[in-house]
Amino acid sequence: MKYLIIGYLICMNVAGFSSMGIDKKRAIRHQWRISEATLFLIALLGGSLGSIIGMQLFRHKTRHWYFVWGMPVIFFAELALVFLLVLK
Repeated sequence: MKYLIIGYLICMNVAGFSSMGIDKKRAIRHQWRISEATLFLIALLGGSLGSIIGMQLFRHKTRHWYFVWGMPVIFFAELALVFLLVLK
């Protein structure tokens, strides 16, 4: 069970990181964008750490307070949940 949870979280964090990079690239090129709701959904489904790292690395969504504060809140909530599930 632990390995399944860890594998899932790795996949979701790669998705969170990638989605930030893809959206930044599309923003620069004035192309169709990934919605903010989708970016938050990926974070809520376990990809918050990857999303935070992507935000900082790509300098994307760092001017939006709801991303700057929301992503860490989601991350700490997920961290608590993981500790409950894995260390149980």
